[in-house]
Amino acid sequence: MALNKTYLNAGRNSASGECMTPFYAVDPLKKYIPKGKKIWCPFDKAWSAFVQILKKDNIVLYSHIDEGQDFFKYQPDDFDLIISNPPFSVKDQVLERCYTLGKPFALLLPVNSIQGKKRVKMFQAYGLEVLIFDTRINYHTRGNLERTPKANHFGSAYFCRGILPSPLVFETLQKYDKALL
Repeated sequence: MALNKTYLNAGRNSASGECMTPFYAVDPLKKYIPKGKKIWCPFDKAWSAFVQILKKDNIVLYSHIDEGQDFFKYQPDDFDLIISNPPFSVKDQVLERCYTLGKPFALLLPVNSIQGKKRVKMFQAYGLEVLIFDTRINYHTRGNLERTPKANHFGSAYFCRGILPSPLVFETLQKYDKALL
């Protein structure tokens, strides 16, 4: 049996924990977002792939804890849905807040987020839709927006509510980064 060397060599500190979404990972979700909606991206800055791609057809409000806008204490006055790649370390709290806000949402999370006693109870109570990819996303890491390292050690999916046409949707990722073209 071969070892998963990528997993064994993965960073385990706060610097390696910030995974920024590449543009190609937003494209498959975009077709499920109705045009003209007011989207809140609560873990993003102006340069984020979510903000840049979604603002072409929608009004995008973005916020970030670095700007004093803590997702757990702040929310815009008016928005239709939430889309972002939240910190994986607080995924339970993020999901809980999204369900509490009662708005449609799409959160990019590790595939293994489907499991967990607390999460399963939330999914059963409030519903869940999942957008699954045919391959893993290679995130921008360590503040490097010039390239995405290859061979990510975990799979990702969009965990949604009120976004997808069915509970389970499969999409193909086109592995190119439009930001670099």
